[in-house]
Amino acid sequence: MTALEEKYDRLKASILKMGSAAVAFSGGVDSTFLLKVAHDLLGDKVIAVTARSGSFPKRELEETATFCEKENIMHIICDTEELKIEGFSKNPVNRCYICKSEIFTKIRAVAKEYEIVNVVDGSNTDDTGDYRPGMLALLEQDVKSPLREAGLNKTEIRQLSKKLGLPTWNKQSFACLYSRFPYGTEINQQCLEMVDRAEQFLIEMGFRQVRVRYHGNLARIETDAEGFELINIKENRAKIYNEFRNIGFTYVAFDILGYRTGSMNEALN
Repeated sequence: MTALEEKYDRLKASILKMGSAAVAFSGGVDSTFLLKVAHDLLGDKVIAVTARSGSFPKRELEETATFCEKENIMHIICDTEELKIEGFSKNPVNRCYICKSEIFTKIRAVAKEYEIVNVVDGSNTDDTGDYRPGMLALLEQDVKSPLREAGLNKTEIRQLSKKLGLPTWNKQSFACLYSRFPYGTEINQQCLEMVDRAEQFLIEMGFRQVRVRYHGNLARIETDAEGFELINIKENRAKIYNEFRNIGFTYVAFDILGYRTGSMNEALN
């Protein structure tokens, strides 16, 4: 048995031991894999709960609904209201903690309504580095992370997802739109919609892994090697500039380091 197979067996044993679970389902690589495995093992004792807010793009929400319908999984959408929490819109350094607390309070309430004890999320071993204040909220809310506990990382989850035939096995990584704003920058619904529209435009152009970081009237684009090839085409740069101007940005810049997770944390001491 390979090391990956051992981890996969540990994951399945952990899920079976739970007996039932409400999966925090964002439609990303990790939560889709976790939901699929849990539902295959526990059937209708598993529900998917998706938190809907201004930071969650419509395309992602539609994908969660499509997947659950295809797999015949009960799917509940709950609305979260982070922007109404005092101080949250100021984007403090503990923003992720406040957001996760709100989300999992709502998911826990849904789980209780359906008489499900366990709430689980798709955190994996790659989520233990960097600055991640949201992990404290998971601990406080008694949210279990079976993928991390089994020792699975993102690459391994993609490998197992491919074997299961999941469409997300090679899906680009995604984080909530709040992560596009520097700490201390005011966040409002209009700004979130600007970022969402800008990223959607780039995705439709063929960009796969991309982030649009919000710096007031300047949009800073992070992308991967394939994205840089698209940027090198003069006509594409003109299209991007014109569309971003229509969205509301005055300036458009491309980050020479490219896409990387947690780039806003680089400004922290």
